[in-house]
Amino acid sequence: MPSSKSPTGPDQPEQSEQPDRPTPPEAPEVIWLRPERTGRGPRPAHSRDSIAAAAIAIADAEGLDAVSMRRVAAALGAGTMSLYNYVPKKEHLLDLMLDAVAGEYRFPPAPSGDVRADLADLAHQQLGLSRRHPWLPALVLVRPSIGPNALRYTDHFLAVTAPTGLGGGARMEAMALFNGFVGQFAQYEQTAAAGAKWQAELVGYLGQAAASGEFPHLAQAFATTGPPADPDRAFDRTLDRVISAILAPTEGGAQETVEGG
Repeated sequence: MPSSKSPTGPDQPEQSEQPDRPTPPEAPEVIWLRPERTGRGPRPAHSRDSIAAAAIAIADAEGLDAVSMRRVAAALGAGTMSLYNYVPKKEHLLDLMLDAVAGEYRFPPAPSGDVRADLADLAHQQLGLSRRHPWLPALVLVRPSIGPNALRYTDHFLAVTAPTGLGGGARMEAMALFNGFVGQFAQYEQTAAAGAKWQAELVGYLGQAAASGEFPHLAQAFATTGPPADPDRAFDRTLDRVISAILAPTEGGAQETVEGG
C-alpha cells in the first residue's frame, strides 16, 4: 500500500506549489520616463531641481570632475544613499544638470520672422551658457540628453527655422550643425584661455610653417589674416557663415524665400 507521507520525508514540511510571480518591469534608462515621485508616503525632502542646482554649483566652482553623489548629498544636507531615491545613478544626475542649464534660455512668445536674427540670438544665448558653465560643452559632447527644457529649445529652433522651407529632418540636422558650432567655439575659447603659452607657441609655429614656402595657401591666409580677432567678433563672423549654410537651398530642392536671410 502506498505511503501517505510526503516524498520529502517525515521531517520535511510538505511544500505547496508557489504561483509564478511576474518579473517586475525594468526601470526606464531615461530619467524623464521615471516619475519624480510615486505619490505615496511623505513629501520628499528634495527635488530634481534642487539636486541639479546643487550639482551645477559644484561644477561651476570646481569643475565637472568634482561632482559626485557624495558631494551633492553633502551640499543638500542629505545622506549619500538617500540621494539615490531621487537620482538612481550618476548619469541621471548629469542629465538633470544639462536640462537645468537648458532652462536658462529665454524664448520670446513667438519667433520674430527674421530667421537670421532669431538664430543669432539663440547662438549668443548658448555661448553665454557655456561661458557661465564651462563644463557644459564637453558634457554635451559625451552625454547628449533631451529633457523637458531641451525639448522646448528644440521646438523653438524648429519654429524659428520653419520659414526656410526645409523639411523637419533637415531642420533637425541644421540644429545639430548649429549647436555643434557653438559648442566647439566655446571649447576652443576655453582651451585658448587656459593655455595662453600654448596658444602663443602654436601661432608662432604656424607662422614658421607659412614662411617656409611649403604651404603657399597657408602663407596667403596668414598674409591677409592680420592680428588675432576679438573672440566675440570672430564668433559673429563665423556664426554668420554657419547661418548662411543653414539657410542655403538644398541640392535638388526648392526653398522658400527667407525673411531676414
